[in-house]
Amino acid sequence: MRFKRTLTATAAIASLLTLATACEDPAKPAPPAAAAPAATADAPAQASPSAAGAAPATLAEAQAYVRKYTSCENLNSDPNDSRVNLAGYTPIGTWAITERGICSDQKEQGSIVISMVSDMKAHQQAYKDDVTKRLDEGYWDAGLYDQIMVGKSFALSATKTGTGLALAKSDLRVLVCNPDFSVPEGYKKEKALVDGCVLTDFVNSRDGKGSPVKGAALPSAGSIEELRKLVSPKTVDCTEMLVTNEHIASIDYQPVVGRDVQGAGVKQRAVCGKLGGPRPVDMNWLDLVSDMKTLQTVSKESQLAEVGHQRSLTQSKLMVGTNVAVESNNPTVRKALYKLGFLRLDCEPGFSAPAGSRIQPAQVGGCVLTDFERPVS
Repeated sequence: MRFKRTLTATAAIASLLTLATACEDPAKPAPPAAAAPAATADAPAQASPSAAGAAPATLAEAQAYVRKYTSCENLNSDPNDSRVNLAGYTPIGTWAITERGICSDQKEQGSIVISMVSDMKAHQQAYKDDVTKRLDEGYWDAGLYDQIMVGKSFALSATKTGTGLALAKSDLRVLVCNPDFSVPEGYKKEKALVDGCVLTDFVNSRDGKGSPVKGAALPSAGSIEELRKLVSPKTVDCTEMLVTNEHIASIDYQPVVGRDVQGAGVKQRAVCGKLGGPRPVDMNWLDLVSDMKTLQTVSKESQLAEVGHQRSLTQSKLMVGTNVAVESNNPTVRKALYKLGFLRLDCEPGFSAPAGSRIQPAQVGGCVLTDFERPVS
């Protein structure tokens, strides 16, 4: 499962990603800290025209480039600079990083950490390897919010989302290596120097202040069988499917819709999973919906009961389309459904989703539809 997360580790890794730009050199070991970055001024990047930007040879030249788009004052290369805690950053001399400096974005009241890089391909490969390692350790969101902005000979990360948004208007690009990331509609997508990574002008952020996202159309189906084909076989295992309005319970599964199927706005209902034996497993409910507002109202009541600790049974989460729904308590299944365009109904009081997440109004007040789930420790 990739839904556990340690905030301290994530924060350290995010700050670690003060990275560099796009260069065409083949991967090679990182140079020692004293090595000078190999860069030529104003040369376009080989990987993609937009990702090039300028190719500063020094921190001062990188600062001058950043200043075209946002404030970058009081540049300092002292590792003990108090503006940013560098304890979690990749040390100079590794990942092809040759020099590092910190400046202040006075407009956003934050800081920018700039790293000069001598071999961008090696640098991107090292970053990708680190993201892969974190994903394997269970950090499902590894690399989704790092906001590493790269050019040709330098890279940077900022402590404020507003700084990233300002710099996204430059030729710098955000480097993302999480395989579950997809560039939202309307944003640039360019090839990185290593497979499995992309460059984009989309700024993702946990604070909800990143780049806005346009939502795609929700999925629909004309029948239960059509819905089954839509979600099978890679998303929901419907090898065994029973079309029924009967209530089928499980020790570890309690659907939102109970015995009163039609009263919940559901026209037809099926259950997928291993139904034999005293304890059915891998259960996911498929719903052909006749009244989506009624179904969402039932789900809202169920969620609020859970928040108030009035129920102790495990509740499924309702994933909705236009006239269809899937109920599942399996995070892996829900993750796959998000990729198909389904959104989860969330009625938690005060719920908010970070930029980069889809979020749109539900049909009942106090609820939203979203593809964001808070990680479970």
